[in-house]
Amino acid sequence: MFRILLSLFFIFTILYSTHSAIAQIVVVPNDIDGWHQTWIANFNGAQASFNNWSEGGVNTISGTASTVFTKYYRKTRFTYGFRTHLRYGQSKINGNDLRKTDDLISIRNRITYELSDGSIYSAYGAVQFKTQFTDGFDYNKAQAGGDSLISKWFAPAYIIEGFGLEITPNEDFSAEIGVGLKQTIVADDRLNTQYRIDKNKNFRSEGGLTFGAQYKRTIMENTQLITSIETFTNLLIPLSQTDVYWSNSINGQINKYLNAIFQFELRYDDDYSNRIQLKQVFAAGITVKFY
Repeated sequence: MFRILLSLFFIFTILYSTHSAIAQIVVVPNDIDGWHQTWIANFNGAQASFNNWSEGGVNTISGTASTVFTKYYRKTRFTYGFRTHLRYGQSKINGNDLRKTDDLISIRNRITYELSDGSIYSAYGAVQFKTQFTDGFDYNKAQAGGDSLISKWFAPAYIIEGFGLEITPNEDFSAEIGVGLKQTIVADDRLNTQYRIDKNKNFRSEGGLTFGAQYKRTIMENTQLITSIETFTNLLIPLSQTDVYWSNSINGQINKYLNAIFQFELRYDDDYSNRIQLKQVFAAGITVKFY
């Protein structure tokens, strides 16, 4: 775990020094005064079919829909940011049953107050919530055969509250460190032990330290690299069990409506597994900006 954190630190340092990218914290732009909001909807899909094809192939169809609603407020030294991110995807391979490929419900609230006029340092407070829409399975891994249920709506769900110090040297980069509380909710008794919650209980609360950073950069025309890192360290357990969430995406806008995206995510969550979790997605689709 120490090697993971050290590697991420050096990767993050390199990205920052070369003006690459990082982003997930809700950062209020400097050029707004009062309220401002955005709402973006996106649909990405892929399809392939084969009939008497000499090289072979498997018929597939998949799609992922997502929407991000963000609301900002800035007045003198005070800011407020709110973001809701919803995402869901499924795929059908060679006529088999539909299988989930993506699932996210994320809600974030964040306030900051500059310590002095024009300062790059601010006090912040933040609350975030995360869960999913539908059941998640580890396919063909059940002891009696079939699929093993590993997650579902509110199993798990996470609430994290934190406050501390933020540094924002420019609009592209922001980092924060503070103290926080984390609540893990598992509403299905069958999954309690999956997330290290005592049997016959559905809730666990932890206290610790939080860290987050973001940086973003346009790497070429209409193409933006975004990377983010967030950690939560429970002070009552070994440091090696620190939760790490690192996500990266390259977003390319082909024209007003068409886009392409590459995503890579790494997680280390000792409550679920002592192994690194990885996710990679490449997709193209349609983006609509409502305002």
